Amino acid sequence: MIKVWWQMRLSPSSSEAEHLPQGRGVVREEIFITPSDVIEYLFCPRFIYYMKCLDIPQHENERYKVMKGREIHEEKSKINREYLRKKLGCVAKDISVYLTSSTIHLRGEVDEVLSLSDGTLAPLDYKFAEYKDWVFQTHKYQSALYGLLIMENYSEEVKRGYVCYIRSNNFIKEIPFCNVDFERAKSLVKEILRIISKGFYPKRATSLAHCVDCCYRNICV
Repeated sequence: MIKVWWQMRLSPSSSEAEHLPQGRGVVREEIFITPSDVIEYLFCPRFIYYMKCLDIPQHENERYKVMKGREIHEEKSKINREYLRKKLGCVAKDISVYLTSSTIHLRGEVDEVLSLSDGTLAPLDYKFAEYKDWVFQTHKYQSALYGLLIMENYSEEVKRGYVCYIRSNNFIKEIPFCNVDFERAKSLVKEILRIISKGFYPKRATSLAHCVDCCYRNICV
């Protein structure tokens, strides 16, 4: 389920109010995007508009997402994670790490943060999916966003990410990162923030195939 996190400050104390610049609003709102939001945006930018600006949820998908989440949890519990980590040259790891960044307005939980033998860190994400001989851009940029969170919170370099495809016999795909990947990931967050903060109505997905089973197809113009 995609989420937008809001932090608000209401009714400052009298001492705070005295030091507020003239004309400055009392209420502060800070929007946080999740990597799952970015996945929805890449599928179709209008998902963000309908869900976050018009507050129209994807009711018909909620049960499916809950069940799929349980499947992923159950399958991950069966994996010999130590064996997988040794294959990657992992010397230490943190599991289910929740990270935030006020700098780029991003929050998310990384399945695993791996410390590698070359001194760098890397996110490892488990997908209840099959590997199709290529990496979907949704998986690539989700991993890159986790990389950004790790670099900011751990103050260590991230050169790559890993995705474990559970339905392909736990096949692990390495995703190398460069500065262009990180900049593109940050720009996607900015585009989503623009939609939410300004109520901007974006263009729909470039592929009309995305519209066939879309839960918003009856109201999308």
